[in-house]
Amino acid sequence: MSEERQQPDGADDGRERWPGWEERDPEPGGPRKHGIRRFLPGWRLVLGSFLTLVVLVCGGFFVGYLLVDIPAANAAATQQSNVYLYADGTQLASDGDVNRENISLSDLPKPVRHAVLAAEDRDFYTGSAVDPQAMIRGAWKTVTGKGKQSGSTITQQYVKNYYLDQDQTVTRKAKEFFIAIKLDRETSKDEILEGYLNTSYFGRNAYGIQAAAQAYYGIDARDLNTAQGAYLASLLNAPSAYDVIAQPANRSRAEARWNYVLDGMVKENWLTESGRARLSFPTPDEQHLPRGLSGQRGYLVQAVDAYLVSHGVVTEAELAKGGHRITTTLVKDHQDALVKAVDDKLISKLDKKERKADRNVRAGGVAIDPDTGKVLAMYGGIDYTEQYVNNATRRDYQVGSTFKPFVLTAALQHKARTQDGRAINPNARYDGTNKRRVEGWTGGPYEPENEDERDYGDITLKVATDRSVNAVYAQLAVDVGPEKVKDTAIALGLPKTTPDLQPYPSIALGTATASVLDMAEAYATLADHGRHRDHRLVQEISHLGEKLELPRERVQGAVTRRAADTTTEVLRSVVRGGTGMAAREAGRPAAGKTGTAEEDTAAWFAGYTPDLTTVIAVMGQDPESGAHTPLYGALGLPRVNGGGPPAEIWAQFTRAALAGQPVRDFELDADRSAEDSPTASPSETGAASRNPRDPDASGEPDEGGSSSREPEGDSPSESGGGTEVPPGMEEDPGRNGDPAPPGVPAPDTPAPAREPRETLMPLATPDLEPPPAG
Repeated sequence: MSEERQQPDGADDGRERWPGWEERDPEPGGPRKHGIRRFLPGWRLVLGSFLTLVVLVCGGFFVGYLLVDIPAANAAATQQSNVYLYADGTQLASDGDVNRENISLSDLPKPVRHAVLAAEDRDFYTGSAVDPQAMIRGAWKTVTGKGKQSGSTITQQYVKNYYLDQDQTVTRKAKEFFIAIKLDRETSKDEILEGYLNTSYFGRNAYGIQAAAQAYYGIDARDLNTAQGAYLASLLNAPSAYDVIAQPANRSRAEARWNYVLDGMVKENWLTESGRARLSFPTPDEQHLPRGLSGQRGYLVQAVDAYLVSHGVVTEAELAKGGHRITTTLVKDHQDALVKAVDDKLISKLDKKERKADRNVRAGGVAIDPDTGKVLAMYGGIDYTEQYVNNATRRDYQVGSTFKPFVLTAALQHKARTQDGRAINPNARYDGTNKRRVEGWTGGPYEPENEDERDYGDITLKVATDRSVNAVYAQLAVDVGPEKVKDTAIALGLPKTTPDLQPYPSIALGTATASVLDMAEAYATLADHGRHRDHRLVQEISHLGEKLELPRERVQGAVTRRAADTTTEVLRSVVRGGTGMAAREAGRPAAGKTGTAEEDTAAWFAGYTPDLTTVIAVMGQDPESGAHTPLYGALGLPRVNGGGPPAEIWAQFTRAALAGQPVRDFELDADRSAEDSPTASPSETGAASRNPRDPDASGEPDEGGSSSREPEGDSPSESGGGTEVPPGMEEDPGRNGDPAPPGVPAPDTPAPAREPRETLMPLATPDLEPPPAG
């Protein structure tokens, strides 16, 4: 063993040293660090790092606050459905891409508001807009993949719903943080809570608490009670899981969450212990689907939207954005009664498998209050999702003989005279010979054909109305002047743009293609003694809580009361013993007229009582091509006429709609006597008709139809009571209409002798005794 030699102090041990190297003593005040201590930072470093972190956080917060602005609302959050209501406020339909209807916070009961706060953010009104601890906890779980957790305040959730999206990312949470702080400073707590309740998802495709109240309980949010409000509040945490109807296995969890909400309300003094003890779990209903466009709803929504746009209340683009709450004039009981009447008298009798013609049957109907112009009911078709064309508003079917009362009214209004100078009134006599050439018409020969080519001979205008005699009414139109007839029809309510409303003799036979709604408006004018009101489909509309202005009601004197009431008196006879006898089943004094389109493609009944005006049309349309189709063979009948299903539907509906109301008779100021002796109108030779087959007193009803074919001739002229048509019109007038009801004698049956004069029935004579119930 060798020993190291000790070197004296300062002596060189012989080891090589790097330049500049020299030994140092340990730091004063402590020994050298050994082991793990060498890797631990000193306090100076810790303090410096902490201060740096504080500066970075504060700087980051400051920069973030400056850079992140409150953005515009996302499109999904602002979308709402348009909600359509019956006149009594019950929901008719909801239409839109998103099932949402915003409501004001003031419309929501306080217990429901408190339930939401107890469920989601009990310190909402006193606390901060953000909860940093919950955010860090939620972000950590998201980053580490341990699940997603919100942990957000109501303000933050509202920001996520209204301004951002549902992504659970750190970036989105950072934006949510800064936007929430800014929003809390710029917006009131009530506004934030209202927005949150209108944008939150409650399950069942319901966005917002109003849609949720409808989806779970079938009521408006303003009608929720405390228990129901607590249940809806509990859904915010897990909408699908806590729906006890969709997930019955989760009922215990749902009830636990419901109890948690109520306990929170008690803890916050929003609910008393005794009140809490009285509450029981409010099991929701089966899902109340949004009232979309199936059944009649689509037709009604379509008509209401068209009404609002055509009157300049809103534009189509504004309607598409949603957010409108529209109270219609429609009465639910009336609407249901009209649908039932159509089902009972028409739809239930169709056999589409056995009868090909039944596949072509369509129906439309409208009921109007003549005193107000309000549309009370509308039938557009069997189902909007199957037949999207609204049969109540379409303008492509001839109205047939339902137009004849407008011709009569025009004659009375203008105090017209026959070709030989006799005053025209209901007792004026006309020649009803089939294919009798119309006199005074300089546009070429026009010889309209009566139904089934019947000759009526010398009859009164009143009887001609009962039997719907085309030959008489074509002559009457020329006696009045077709242009005046057209103007009178427009004054009564037909639109000026009605297709085929042309001033030719055939106007009297109903070649115009007005809609069922148009005809109801015009007949309502007759029912209201000649006062015309534009029909009304909407009685109130608001957008996002702000009311919009609707057109003001206008009442105009279309014709004199004497002219309108005299027409009504004549139309009462049509119901008493003419082609509209089926309408008597309504059990009310009634006036009306039947009609048939050319080639039997449509059958009409238009009628009214003092309280209600209703028009019904049954139409034929090929379901494949959409072409108009004759109704021959439909319902197992040789032909469908206005005195059949349309009048039967009218009677059942009218009886149901007016049930419980006093029976009112018409109060008419009618002309009941003729001014001149009732001699026949001149024939082509100037002599009265001598046709032996005059059915004037036979009680034989008939229903004339329309013909759109006019004779050739020159331009119209009304000199001398006659007019002309443009060249190119066909000479053959054609024939169309309905047959007489069963049991009517054949056309060649001699008629019994008649009295030389015929007066209208006295006004005091009632229409009939109401039939017994059932």
